Amino acid sequence: MSGEQKAKGKMEEATGKAKETVGRAVGNERMTAEGQAKKSKGAARQAKEKTKDIFKH
Repeated sequence: MSGEQKAKGKMEEATGKAKETVGRAVGNERMTAEGQAKKSKGAARQAKEKTKDIFKH
């Protein structure tokens, strides 16, 4: 389960980065903000899973 959540976090982070980049390229502030939020959510998910792993061992 932990590996699945880490992968999901990486995917969210990657799609967020892409959405942020596209938003900046076309001048869409809302898309840029949504991309940043998704990227942050993915990073937080990965950090949470890494913390869980540390306490498991």
